[in-house]
Amino acid sequence: MAKPTRSIESWGTRVGVILAVTGSAVGLGNFLRFPGQAAQNGGGSFLIPYIVAFILLGLPIAWVEWALGRYGGRKGFNSLPGIFRSVWGRDAGAYAGVLGLIIPVMIYMYYVFVEAWCLAYAFQYLTGGLRLGANPGAYEDHFNHFVGINQNGSAFGTSAIWFLIVCFVINFVLIYRGLSKGIEWFCKWAMPALVICALIVLVRVLTLGTPNPDLPDQNLVNGLGAMWNPAREGQTMLQSLARPEIWVAAAGQIFFSLSVGFGIVITYSSYLKRDDDVALSGMTAAAGNGWCEVALGGMITIPAAFVFLGQAFVDNPPGTFGMGFVALPSVFNQMPAGSFFGFLFFFLLFLAAVTSSLSMLQPAIAFLEEGIGVDRKVSVTLLSLITALGSGFIVYFSQSLLALDTIDFWVGTVCIYLLATIQVVLFAWVLGINKGLEELRRGAEMPVPGWIGPIIKYVAPVYLLLLFGWFVYDQVRQTLDPETSSYLDTIAENRTAQLSVGLVLLTAVFFTLLTVLAVRRWRENEAAQQEASS
Repeated sequence: MAKPTRSIESWGTRVGVILAVTGSAVGLGNFLRFPGQAAQNGGGSFLIPYIVAFILLGLPIAWVEWALGRYGGRKGFNSLPGIFRSVWGRDAGAYAGVLGLIIPVMIYMYYVFVEAWCLAYAFQYLTGGLRLGANPGAYEDHFNHFVGINQNGSAFGTSAIWFLIVCFVINFVLIYRGLSKGIEWFCKWAMPALVICALIVLVRVLTLGTPNPDLPDQNLVNGLGAMWNPAREGQTMLQSLARPEIWVAAAGQIFFSLSVGFGIVITYSSYLKRDDDVALSGMTAAAGNGWCEVALGGMITIPAAFVFLGQAFVDNPPGTFGMGFVALPSVFNQMPAGSFFGFLFFFLLFLAAVTSSLSMLQPAIAFLEEGIGVDRKVSVTLLSLITALGSGFIVYFSQSLLALDTIDFWVGTVCIYLLATIQVVLFAWVLGINKGLEELRRGAEMPVPGWIGPIIKYVAPVYLLLLFGWFVYDQVRQTLDPETSSYLDTIAENRTAQLSVGLVLLTAVFFTLLTVLAVRRWRENEAAQQEASS
């Protein structure tokens, strides 16, 4: 298969690409979603399926993505349609790679809105706008009004829209500057700044002691126990691990946290040189993300919530947004110097969100450049218009955050599992496990264990299919049960959910049509090169 014109973009340093990949993974899932999942699923007992999922799914698939990306880059491709086509040797690979365009672009549309919330809360803490007392209800009212939960279109009447515009400008200025001068440059200072802010907040949490003498049990030691103890009162560790839900939740968290199945790591690694290390780099990025998630995110949020809100809150935490934008502001308000630490916490969330959102458009930019033949300026401009319209849709249909939630479910859950499965099959069964491991080991500065081959070839696909099977079963069960409501029920009954699914399908059709043009262009280039060589 003939090579297309090679992209002139590349990473400046090895540290830069590791920080960029780590930054793409470290985001709101580390500091908000993981603590909620851990608290809801038994604290320390949740870490067992979490580690198992990391070993059997997270790290192997991360290595698959690093190796496939560098392999495709050597063939001259930086986008998933191009890389999948080069691996498969057929045009069908390009259409399978369309998922790697849909997922990050659609996630960006709502992720940047949440990113704006983080920036707004950091600003409000800095200016004293979040001193609302200790009652979580006041923070819930503030959050609901700010993001427009109560009525469609109401978010356009709050400052949320202005913070969203600021975030859009920041993202696209950095994306416009390219890989090394934009994304890499930002991640090289933002990731250390993020960690420093997190460590300062963590030190404050670890020195809380017993802030309320009237509630002696709500102390730091018991708060750490809520994070690390493998058993909860009334339930042993084995009883907790016997629930299938905890394994599904752990695998889902690993996917969301490491950004595997997003199409981002493959694109990033395609800009590496032929013998650049991908094994140690992949391990370093995955380990760095895990450390931020467990040692920082979990250790900050769960103990602080326990100390100020009690065991009942930890046992039944709110959702991701409720934890981050309702419960934690109440916690910071009760903490000495809480405004300062609240500012640091939401500023680090903002930095984490930006390092993630910057990565989400690079797969589509790479595709437009190599598949359609436009330059970075045109591709960035086109994507800015598309994602602005998509974000505007999500901001307008803000009631109950239904549009955001629906798109997140179908794209951020269903499509990610499908893409991850396709990647594993391509690596192990199409490229071939021996050739794939050879690609992974070339230039590696660490030994890649032999057992990783059977894990990628057999265990990971079975694990993925079982998880997806459980997911489908659970949705069907909820649909058939008149006492519960599934996402299928929501789509059948709610106009906003139907429009949200329509937006996903419209985006899928758009990128599929572009892929048709790209495949035709690649064929013509290959025919021309073959004719020239003959």
